[in-house]
Amino acid sequence: MLSRRDLVQGAAATAAVATLGGPVRVHAAEGAREAMVRAAATFLGSLDGSTRQRGLFPLGDPERRNWHYVPRSRQGVPFKDLTAAGRAAAHDLMKASLSGIGYGKALNVIQLEEVLRQLETMGSLRRDPERYYVTVFGTPRPESPWGWRIEGHHLSLNFTLVPGRPVAVTPAFFGANPAEVREGPLRGLRTLRDEQDLGLALARSVDASLRGRLVVGTESLGDIVSGPGRREFLEAPAGVALGELTADGRMTAVRLIETYARNMRTDVADEKLREIREAGLDAIHFAWAGPVDPAQPHYYRLHGPTVLIEYDNTQNSANHIHSVWHDPRNDFGADLLRAHYEHRRHHG
Repeated sequence: MLSRRDLVQGAAATAAVATLGGPVRVHAAEGAREAMVRAAATFLGSLDGSTRQRGLFPLGDPERRNWHYVPRSRQGVPFKDLTAAGRAAAHDLMKASLSGIGYGKALNVIQLEEVLRQLETMGSLRRDPERYYVTVFGTPRPESPWGWRIEGHHLSLNFTLVPGRPVAVTPAFFGANPAEVREGPLRGLRTLRDEQDLGLALARSVDASLRGRLVVGTESLGDIVSGPGRREFLEAPAGVALGELTADGRMTAVRLIETYARNMRTDVADEKLREIREAGLDAIHFAWAGPVDPAQPHYYRLHGPTVLIEYDNTQNSANHIHSVWHDPRNDFGADLLRAHYEHRRHHG
């Protein structure tokens, strides 16, 4: 179970938004690849034989792409089956892969299961902060491709590491129910506060002359469109290009994109933001559905050559957020792995 200290730190972490000009160095002593290899190997070493078998899959196993964000049983090792050492190693693996902000959000997503358990009168046994599963794909070592995932209700974080290539970190899903906790000891907690507030600020910044293209639906779409197995449903960007916005609007859009990217450790986020920048920020499109009102169901999307972000807050009277970040070229490291194997074929 998470401590109150963990939650306070996590809530504080979600308040910070780094900028492209001044990233916060969280893991300066060790690079992403080395840190994740070390932490994943330690995690696997903490498992006994049968548990290790449940938590370790070949990199090419179809399970690696079997992601979701609903409460269901999953492949991998749930927190409830870990020893104290295994639990500590799982958290160290999260810390090696995420920023302080991202780790704090993940802790809060998990703790919201306990909030839901208290709020719901039926089906509350489904709500369990111990049912978050860690799975490793392949052997964690610098010279070989491998990956890992942590997943449970409203959390699916997928990492792929390929030698000599940037770390792939999508799809990355965070959800929050309640989006704002309105009673109890965690009253006031808004796990995805910046995702909501910056999205609303960006929508409000769009000039009235562009509203006809900005709004893709008078009502919220009801959920993210690019869920499991559905990313291809969003091939063409919709809405207004960031290059059409005012300078303040573009800055708000950059801060919103950073909010998603900087859930990852600093060196990884810096690389992803560089890729997005080089592909052209002005070509990214922003689209909105529903009223521009936090109390009403609403949805937005940011879509460009190297980024697809979706956010939806429809359920529970607009107090239940789903958000996802994709790299349209490289979910699950698809392009990185393709290039790696083609290089080996020609040179090995």
